[in-house]
Amino acid sequence: MTPDDYLEFAYRTVVDAGAATLPHFRVPIAVDDKGGTGYDPVTAADRDAEAVIRAAIAKAFPDHGIRGEEHGFERGASRYTWVIDPVDGTRSFITGQLHWGMLVALHDGDRVVCGVSHQPYVGETFLAAAGGPARFRHAGTERALATRRCAEPGEAILASTSPDIFDTPARAASFARLRARVRLTRFGGDCYAYCLLAMGLIDVVVESGLHAWDIQALIPIVEGAGGVVTAWDGGRCDEGGDVVACGDPALAPRVRALLRGA
Repeated sequence: MTPDDYLEFAYRTVVDAGAATLPHFRVPIAVDDKGGTGYDPVTAADRDAEAVIRAAIAKAFPDHGIRGEEHGFERGASRYTWVIDPVDGTRSFITGQLHWGMLVALHDGDRVVCGVSHQPYVGETFLAAAGGPARFRHAGTERALATRRCAEPGEAILASTSPDIFDTPARAASFARLRARVRLTRFGGDCYAYCLLAMGLIDVVVESGLHAWDIQALIPIVEGAGGVVTAWDGGRCDEGGDVVACGDPALAPRVRALLRGA
């Protein structure tokens, strides 16, 4: 199969799985805390949606691995692994806000092959295969995505899920340096912020403490729209950690320099 074939499978699967989340949205729902550092909520929407996606993958590609936030890592016999975040932005989900989505990526053991970000409530999907264009689907239409040109931090719009994710003095100071230089900062975006960057509405997304399932699906979307996604040090970020996405590749080194205090 080609990367585009895998992408279309991921698209169909995540749209089908979206039906498992909607009965739980904006209604009273039990919320469990997974524990760890801070409050880490999970609901039946997360678990049910991941179960639907995993079942579809197991049927279509029984030799592929599956790595999901809620149901763990099942290694496959092939080099391919599907990486799933069934509800990225559970805090937004449980408070009835719109900045959440479903993330599905395919990784070949070296690179992300394709990625899909889908918001079932508004019916928006952002998707791309590695090396190909990023696309936006909504209400039966499709169009290409393109980031905007913004090479100077002082002209940039910055987004991040929350200031609380910068959980050490060094990380907090890094983010504060960047925030002091940009034109505008907005919080609360989760995965949707990267999609808006790919749409050309945001210039920088900076986050910390991400997992593989938080970022892999978004990498080909941002890159396919003309942007770049790296670790704060400029390296790869397939496994998450401290991540920075820039719509204009010329902005990226300036943002990374501010983050490291250069």
